[in-house]
Amino acid sequence: MKRLLQFAASLVLAGAATMANAVDTSVDTNPPEGVHEVVREATEEVMSVVDEAQTYVADDPDRFYDQLQEILDTVVDFRGFARGVMGPYASNQRYRSLDAEGREELRDQLERFTEVMRVGLVRTYGKGLLAFGGSRIELPELSEEEAAGSRAAVRQLIFNDGSEPYVLVYHMGRDKDGSWKLRNMVIENVNLGEIYRSQFESAARKHDGDLDQVIEGWTAVEIET
Repeated sequence: MKRLLQFAASLVLAGAATMANAVDTSVDTNPPEGVHEVVREATEEVMSVVDEAQTYVADDPDRFYDQLQEILDTVVDFRGFARGVMGPYASNQRYRSLDAEGREELRDQLERFTEVMRVGLVRTYGKGLLAFGGSRIELPELSEEEAAGSRAAVRQLIFNDGSEPYVLVYHMGRDKDGSWKLRNMVIENVNLGEIYRSQFESAARKHDGDLDQVIEGWTAVEIET
């Protein structure tokens, strides 16, 4: 279970992340894919990379992580994730309260934290995924109503050794261009976005609000079960 939580943690986007604005479809003649299809295709691509990696990852792990990164960059809003994890420290309200110099500093901190999260999460994700190569994965269909809005929750069932599957829920949101992006994930009723945000806020208090120190010392969350 711990390995599953570790790989799941790499995909989480904080629940407080701001959702995208409504989509203008008046110009786009090729509507974005449905949310279920996006998750299904990403899952198939990722597991294909995982299966292939079993033959070389011990000698060339960077090749594996690079391939995962290419896939995740298309379906995960890492910047939105990082901003959500930073919570009130990167909120619109705080940004507006700063002077020009402070706003520039906050933008720089957000960009640096985004890259820290991007690299760290992909590596945590990859290590966890290697334990699930060959597992049966199912994605129950959504109803028309569930898939029609700007947000959707897609359930994923992972059948490993036991008769009962692990249940993951991908919380998806539409980006500005209408494409679906991962915003948060819940596994076995554990909201990973909230856990990451809590860790960041705890570190910020420890360092008296010095976000540079928080970013410098950031490590991925590990959940004990």
